[in-house]
Amino acid sequence: MRIARHGRPGMERPIISRADGDWYDLTPVTPDITPDFLHDGLDLARAALAAGRLPAVQLSARFGPPLRRPGKVVCVGLNYRDHAEETGAALPLEPVIFMKAPDTVVGPDDDVLIPRGSAKTDWEVELAVVIGRTARYLDSEAEAHACIAGYAVSHDVSEREFQLERGGQWDKGKSCETFNPFGPWITTADAVGDPQALSLRLSVNGTVRQHGSTANMIFGVAEIVRYLSRYMVLYPGDVINTGTPAGVALGAPDPKPYLRPGDIVDLAIDGLGHQRQLFREA
Repeated sequence: MRIARHGRPGMERPIISRADGDWYDLTPVTPDITPDFLHDGLDLARAALAAGRLPAVQLSARFGPPLRRPGKVVCVGLNYRDHAEETGAALPLEPVIFMKAPDTVVGPDDDVLIPRGSAKTDWEVELAVVIGRTARYLDSEAEAHACIAGYAVSHDVSEREFQLERGGQWDKGKSCETFNPFGPWITTADAVGDPQALSLRLSVNGTVRQHGSTANMIFGVAEIVRYLSRYMVLYPGDVINTGTPAGVALGAPDPKPYLRPGDIVDLAIDGLGHQRQLFREA
């Protein structure tokens, strides 16, 4: 099952689909897809879809972010072996964690703004985990899987100078406006299968830059959720960006091909949809 938000910015309506099927209006079940809806609404939505009670929708506008304002966006750095190697970093012994402002989240095809003064805006295709049940001090990966509502495509856009050369934490290079395109939909966990067997791809202006697999993660999805629950409470509607494979501009030979106004970035994950963004000046 897939859930999404469809329409112009600020006017999105919730919609639902079986995997690779037609879309239906979800407003008879909920006015929007919110963190509270993920807590107890997915079963109601699934039942309404199965019963044929929802009107069909003809897609004619943009997909917005499939969740209205996540509670928090937690990110895992250096979580692919090939990405750590390309940046010259040692493989982490424990997950590297940082936060991203929830208001960075925009639709999958919305424009991304290159910050004023930026010289090193970079791309990162990532698998996003969407939390559906409260996760607190989990003891096992099985418990962690039970807390996952679904998965989505996430673009962890980064400004490397802000992140790495201005002192302090990584967050200042991660939380610029529009720096987290998300969607086009959330695919429920039961429809994804093994989250450690997904292909991720990203191209810039038609040139393939990243082509990796979640099988190359250092810390798998369930372990990330279990680990995080030891240090913070994860609530329904929280989003976890699980890291990026090799191929970012930071890891390329000089001159590094950082993003410039007018660049087009396409990215996709098997079964989870496609994104396309125009990068322009803030």
